[in-house]
Amino acid sequence: MPRFSVIVPAYQVQAYLHECLESVLTQSYPDLELIAVDDRSPDACGEIIDEFAARDPRVKAVHLERNGGLGAARNAGMAQATGDYLIFLDSDDTLTPNALRAVADRLKETGEPDVLVYDYARTYWTGEAVRNKAAGRLTEQGPAPFRLEDRPDLLELLMVAWNKAYRREFVEHEGFAFPPGYYEDTPWTYPVMLAAESIATLDRVCVHYRQRRQGNILSTTSDRHFDIFDQYDRVFAYLDEHPELARWRPLLFRRMVDHLTLVYRKPDRLPRGSRAAFLRRARAHYRRYRSPGFPASLDQAGAPVRAPAPPRVRLRHAFVRFGAHRTFRALHLLLAARRRTARLARGLARACRAGALRLHYRIQLLLPLQADRAVFAASRDAGHGCNPGALESAVRTLAPHVRTAWIARPEHHHTIPTGTRRLTPGTAAYWTALARAKFLVSNDGFGHRTVKRTGQVFVQTRQGTPLKHMGLDLQERPAAARGTDFARLLDDVDTWDYVLSANRHTTLTWERVYPGRYTTLEYGYPRNDVLQRATTADVARLRESLGIPEGTVAILYAPTHRDHRRTQSTALDLERVVRRLGPRFVVLARAHARHGGPLAATTGRVVDVTGHPSVESLCLASDALVTDYSSIMFDYANLDRPIVIHSPDDDWAAYQAARGTYFDLRAFPPGAVARSEDELIDIFATGHWRGSRSAQLRTAFRERFCPYDDGRAAERVVRHVLLGEPPESIPPVVPLAERRPVPSAAAERSRTPLTSVPQPSGPLTVTDGHR
Repeated sequence: MPRFSVIVPAYQVQAYLHECLESVLTQSYPDLELIAVDDRSPDACGEIIDEFAARDPRVKAVHLERNGGLGAARNAGMAQATGDYLIFLDSDDTLTPNALRAVADRLKETGEPDVLVYDYARTYWTGEAVRNKAAGRLTEQGPAPFRLEDRPDLLELLMVAWNKAYRREFVEHEGFAFPPGYYEDTPWTYPVMLAAESIATLDRVCVHYRQRRQGNILSTTSDRHFDIFDQYDRVFAYLDEHPELARWRPLLFRRMVDHLTLVYRKPDRLPRGSRAAFLRRARAHYRRYRSPGFPASLDQAGAPVRAPAPPRVRLRHAFVRFGAHRTFRALHLLLAARRRTARLARGLARACRAGALRLHYRIQLLLPLQADRAVFAASRDAGHGCNPGALESAVRTLAPHVRTAWIARPEHHHTIPTGTRRLTPGTAAYWTALARAKFLVSNDGFGHRTVKRTGQVFVQTRQGTPLKHMGLDLQERPAAARGTDFARLLDDVDTWDYVLSANRHTTLTWERVYPGRYTTLEYGYPRNDVLQRATTADVARLRESLGIPEGTVAILYAPTHRDHRRTQSTALDLERVVRRLGPRFVVLARAHARHGGPLAATTGRVVDVTGHPSVESLCLASDALVTDYSSIMFDYANLDRPIVIHSPDDDWAAYQAARGTYFDLRAFPPGAVARSEDELIDIFATGHWRGSRSAQLRTAFRERFCPYDDGRAAERVVRHVLLGEPPESIPPVVPLAERRPVPSAAAERSRTPLTSVPQPSGPLTVTDGHR
């Protein structure tokens, strides 16, 4: 008996069926049977199913004699199912990697519930993936399993069959089956949820719900959308057959009205001229199943708690109740006209404001520079941090006569220190500061509209030591360049006065890919000063603030961005990693700035720290770094703590082809290299992550890439650029061998200082383009 029976009905989806079936058969949890049902599809779906069945014994091919629709195909699949749990998957959707393993683990944790509800993400033909907006209702906090009375808000989720796992014996005992017609999920899902004695949730995206440009059944204009009335007749008939469920009637009545209104309002569902008839049917259903009051929730006894309905809901119910088709259409047109007028007004106001700001900026450029002003910014107008943030802090300490300002979007203003002026991009104050300040400091740029004035000093800090190709080297790599205007890039380079560098490799790379007349300052990176100056007490405080349990090994996982992918997803199943490593390990997961969201759900010993304002604090709080090709490895090496590179062969080849690198990282790594998830787990389980060979590799890596990061980089920049001190007054670089790295918690527990790790007995020779 398999653990899961995955049922996939197929009809006219030959272009998507391969991907769907592969997503099931390549799951890391193989204890399954895949029941693929050919619903008498006129295309090649039946042949595709037979091909999969011939090559994998877990596939059962079912061919129906005539087309019966989605409900009949699912019923045919259930008749063949032998698994503990039923999972329905539409043939144009896919399971996410490791989804079934996560479902199996959650079922075991919650004592084999009747129903497990998991999350999904809508995936668009553009490659964009958007997670369900109601995902917050799937939180796993609190007791589990539970009954619907304990979490009635689950009925607010999308009522479909494919975001749940069902215990097969429960389904068979209750005699549940799918009805014919459109909206067949409605009379299936509501009765199942109401009848379940035990329910659990899984706060994880397990299904990618494809949003097709064309061909989606519910986006097809047809009279069959009138089937929705028969489906709700079945829902309320189920309630009539089970009087003990009568308390749910008000809630289901409201859901019905919302659903009917949605179908009525969608422009692509009902045929032309049928809307009035649809609304008349909706009015009849409203009067037939009306339940007074507006149930917001249920009390502890399971009775509905009534509350006043929001005005928009009352208005929607009134339209359905009275069948006011013409009134609804008139109001809809009026609101649409109002929205268009508002958009035009906003556009005119923006144009006037932009013109006024351009004039304001031109006037400010005519006024004298202010020698005691310095403006700082980080890429994408983010919060206070990176190299500009460390320099801004140093300016306030070493040059208090210079008044500093930081450019950031309003949501990042809380990260800016109290003594620093806050500037919002695009405001009059912003343009005044760019026009009048003598010193401009950024790790990116200030935009092509900014004019570099005579006498202004622009310090370009960059964002890290380059591993991947940058600047002019991207001209032959369109996936990474993404439409970069290289002529404008060089115009921007011509405004730079100083460029910071942390090592000779960086200096040589910048001067070639960003050719200009600037001065390179090989002073180290200011953002790494804190890594050298922090104390053991600082580390303990940071670990406590992040909730890292005492005695655990904290792994910081920070992958880089993939230019050749429209969507970014983690290459590791982090929950599986910590589960395999045991309770002594926790993972801090941080997404790249261009990722666009959290890297992982915070569950148990996996903590998403993407939103943490300081990556340097995360480095200090962790005991080891796991990354792929991110420049964070060069900064983290300053701590002299273990680094593990996760680089599968196919991923490395794809990254090299799309982006390119300046040296072979896998031939000259900062530590152990894992070519698979299992290898990564083995490296930590066996202790190789902090063994003597890893220490040898790290030492050679530090000698090459960390010669100047001694904790005084920001001071050197401020004294040279802002204070104009002579070279002999600039603090000399402390040699690498004389520095005392901050011990990690793991090193403290073992009472073995990281500096005592065995050093390589001889030189490590590496051949690449720069050595």
